[in-house]
Amino acid sequence: MSKHAGIPGLEALLPPWEGPAILLVDLDAFFASVEQLDHPGWRGKPVIVGGDADKHGVVSTCSYEARAFGVRSAMPASMAQRLCPDAIWTHGHHDRYRQMSSAIMGILRDETPHVQQVSIDEAFVDVSPTRVNAEHPVLVARRIQARVEELGVTCSIGVGTTKSVAKIASDMDKPRGLTVCYPGGEAAFLGPLPVRDLSGVGPAAEAALTARGVRTLGEMAAADEALLRRVFGKNAAMMRARAAGADESPVEVDDEVKSVSNEMTFARDLTERADIEAALATMGAKVGRRLRRKGLAGRTLSIRIRYDDRTTRSVQRRLAHPTDDELAYTPLLYEMLDEVWRPGIKVRLLGVGMAGFKPEDVVQEALFTDEELDAREGGDEAGRAKRPALKDEARRRGLLAATDALKDKFGEGAVRFGHELRNESNTTGSSTKNPADYK
Repeated sequence: MSKHAGIPGLEALLPPWEGPAILLVDLDAFFASVEQLDHPGWRGKPVIVGGDADKHGVVSTCSYEARAFGVRSAMPASMAQRLCPDAIWTHGHHDRYRQMSSAIMGILRDETPHVQQVSIDEAFVDVSPTRVNAEHPVLVARRIQARVEELGVTCSIGVGTTKSVAKIASDMDKPRGLTVCYPGGEAAFLGPLPVRDLSGVGPAAEAALTARGVRTLGEMAAADEALLRRVFGKNAAMMRARAAGADESPVEVDDEVKSVSNEMTFARDLTERADIEAALATMGAKVGRRLRRKGLAGRTLSIRIRYDDRTTRSVQRRLAHPTDDELAYTPLLYEMLDEVWRPGIKVRLLGVGMAGFKPEDVVQEALFTDEELDAREGGDEAGRAKRPALKDEARRRGLLAATDALKDKFGEGAVRFGHELRNESNTTGSSTKNPADYK
């Protein structure tokens, strides 16, 4: 069906569509495609967007030319370098990806308000025909592909009656593919496929199913209920429905932000408190800036930490008042660190997050008063050291507004503080696909 673009009278050639119609729009090698768009000399060549091979880096995305060498997303950068030693490497340009993704999501929302963005380069779109708009879903998908291509990148689209069918279909003919599973054809479409093709079937579940003779989605849809419960627990019925193409999970249009966070993976494990605090301050500042850009203030501050043995812990603190002011809450991050770290422990990853958003909480108030601090910290010098460096809230807000304005005009690197430079050369350089990082 991907060959029919631009054919006059295409709609007359298409079988009628009755019932739900869901698209999964998947941008082809998105980060790498944007880099090739912006660097004409890189077109047709293997391009890898990812971290450094000697710093625990991973591949975020690679071009199809690099995939021909066996390079894949999430692969260790060291392995990718061995497979494709002549590839062009870049750490990526998040602001540019944010700009392009926003433009593409705008195209999808031009077609329908029923859009669920699931990553920086993927979104479900409900284009079910209605009395008001009976346009064939395949025509909508074709128009989306053409409009995206006008921006200089491409997408592959799966069309089906459910999200799971659309997701699987979108992976079948990349790049620039359009794969359609018409209503009533779900069992025939899914039945022969391996169970690992279904979202929610990880390596452990695949091994457990295979050991019991369940290798295809058709066999999974017909499997004994007790068997599926042993593998999937309480999700057994949902996974059976997915395997049969009968799941009814809707396209969830939910623009509510539940949390804002930032994480950093280090090329060399951190062992010194000064380095860890500098990293927390850097991530805290990024979270604060994102909160202000979204017009949000949160009351639940959290730290996530991964040690060198890859175990992970987290701690959170409920604040008295909502805030978007990192100059106020960063001292609390240092205090919270004591709950998850002791001298000598090696740190591989750190994250800072803010949650607890309510409309009535958005008004900015003081995070805590001097009296509250004295009561909590015992009023000693150590306790007072945990207060904001700038006690005066008006001065803090003025400083934040000034730095935000400079970054808005000249880019995120326009203003840098000392703590941001401390670990600058100690990151993996890997790029994230978390959509929250690009909004």
